[in-house]
Amino acid sequence: MKRSAVRAATAIAVVSVVTAACSLSDGSGDTKQTPTVTLVTHDSFLAPQEVLDAFQQQSGIKISVLKQGDAGALTNKLVLTKANPVGDVAYGVDSTFASRALAEGVFEPYTSPEADRGPQRYAVDPEHRLSAVDVGDVCVNIDTNYFTAKGIPAPESYDDLADPKYKDLLVAEDPATASPGLAFLLGTIAKYGEAGWKDYWTKLKANGLKVVSGWEEAYTKDFSGSSGKGPRPIVVSYASSPAAEVGDDGKPRTKALLDTCYRQVEYAGVLAGGKQEENARKVVDFLLSQQFQATVAANMYVYPARQGVDLPAGWAQVAPLPQKPQALTPDQVQAGREKWIGEWRTLVQS
Repeated sequence: MKRSAVRAATAIAVVSVVTAACSLSDGSGDTKQTPTVTLVTHDSFLAPQEVLDAFQQQSGIKISVLKQGDAGALTNKLVLTKANPVGDVAYGVDSTFASRALAEGVFEPYTSPEADRGPQRYAVDPEHRLSAVDVGDVCVNIDTNYFTAKGIPAPESYDDLADPKYKDLLVAEDPATASPGLAFLLGTIAKYGEAGWKDYWTKLKANGLKVVSGWEEAYTKDFSGSSGKGPRPIVVSYASSPAAEVGDDGKPRTKALLDTCYRQVEYAGVLAGGKQEENARKVVDFLLSQQFQATVAANMYVYPARQGVDLPAGWAQVAPLPQKPQALTPDQVQAGREKWIGEWRTLVQS
């Protein structure tokens, strides 16, 4: 599944990584150390080893992967260690946290020659400190079999989720501790505005909303459409999630409600103060390359940011990219994020 770990924005795991350098021959009998670039990323990062090996063979650069929890934990770690970076390049800071990383000076400017192949559509910084790698819109998902069996029309919109016919059916993640929960909150703010979002969440709470700490708990334990076979048929997840729920008959057991989506983009950037600046730039180029972009859908259940990259068979039918997702500008998110989370806590958790 796309997000295999809880996206806890406040829980930071301290991970130590030991990397071993190997030797290369330059053809004259002399050997030289292979430069190693540490890629700091989230727990959901997954790339085929043969693709990483091909990059090393082509570039002479070895990538050492250092995982740091979810997007929130990753961002926190990068901010806390910016004076002495734990790596050279980072991937996985998403659009809900990008403004914080930029404000803290975590990344240095770099415009990849691959950026004009599509990633520029999602640019968030005039200094080009971040390059878009993938898109993973957060949307409400439903267990279609549940509603068919119950003879209840399936919900389709934000408004439907507050309808009494769907009482006690929705599970969502805490926006203070999980990136999809924050994206869902931001989506409701974009939808209803400052004047209306709190009234909407008041209705959700009255309608039996359940809030859990992270995506893994919500999707694999509470959601009835996943392997966990939980009791609730409505969950906050991703637009791509149904692609992982295709049965033997070739049909998905779940569906993303495309009118409830919030655009979430993941970025990569060269860490300011890293020890491998030039080689880190080459790793950013690699993450934006056709070679790597062709792997992200099948391995991480996200949509490639690069244009012209084929998706796995069936995605167009079972996991289409939302055409009109909700969105807020990075400046809006930066200015309102902590205030909105605090107001949400008072409203929903009191």
